[in-house]
Amino acid sequence: MNNDIRMAFAHPSERAEASATQPCDRISLRDYTVEVEIGAFQQERGHLQRVRFNVVVEVKPQTGEIDDDVDRILSYDRITEAIDGELGAERINLLETLAARVAERILREPQALRVFVRIEKLDRGPFSLGVEIVRGKGEVARSGQDHVAVPHPRVLFLTNDAIMSDRLGSWLDELAADEAPLIIAVGAADVPAPQSSAALAQRRIDLLAIEQNAWVLAGRDKRCVVVGTRTELDWAMKHNQICVWAPSKIVLDAVESPSADPRDALQLVSWFAEHYEAAELLVVGADAPISAVPVRAVPVDAGKLL
Repeated sequence: MNNDIRMAFAHPSERAEASATQPCDRISLRDYTVEVEIGAFQQERGHLQRVRFNVVVEVKPQTGEIDDDVDRILSYDRITEAIDGELGAERINLLETLAARVAERILREPQALRVFVRIEKLDRGPFSLGVEIVRGKGEVARSGQDHVAVPHPRVLFLTNDAIMSDRLGSWLDELAADEAPLIIAVGAADVPAPQSSAALAQRRIDLLAIEQNAWVLAGRDKRCVVVGTRTELDWAMKHNQICVWAPSKIVLDAVESPSADPRDALQLVSWFAEHYEAAELLVVGADAPISAVPVRAVPVDAGKLL
């Protein structure tokens, strides 16, 4: 085995030492293994799998006495906190995304100069699958698309009676004229959805039922565009486009999210409004749910919403 191949599979600490261009100190975390739900494939949803982390951080050499003071060094706990923080933020599909986010969080520490992150899945077969990245302080290597800064939106929940109301167009005229970006949410249609004894399958069915109804609303008014990702929502709000939320991706990617059962539609939209830090949740045709954001309930025969 030549040296290049050997170094390709070497521990990150060896790779860090071999690629260093200046003297530096290093701290490392070896074989930190957690169980987490992660992965882009359907068979990886709803199941925990072991993921192993090896991290090496190059830090600024100490210029004075440490005096045995933990506040003067980069604590090992900051590495595990970076990992646990990213795993707890949302469900992640790709190891590449997770590695980039962990590296970015570690590099926010003032002592950190460069970080090597290796992540491996241990339960996909009689082998390990993984990625390894290297990031330096100040490098532009984001884990994904940045979300543009947008104002806090107004989330509008429409019952099925409200969707079919003759007032729908005038409501949208009124809300579109307001400065707050508008995201519309709906529940499932008033028709029975297929039923499954498998909880994960039923969750998918319930979410798809909501999305079918979102398309019904979009067919009622061409200004309504059905979107399902945070990036799409951010872009649409930035460009004054009226969105109808298709919940599957955001709900399934969340670490903790509410039921998608048709009986829990208001709890789901309240969770979404809180998740998106909405300025207001406006409910047309139903009672206001308990929510951490301001809520107003308006009857379905209301002439105006604002």
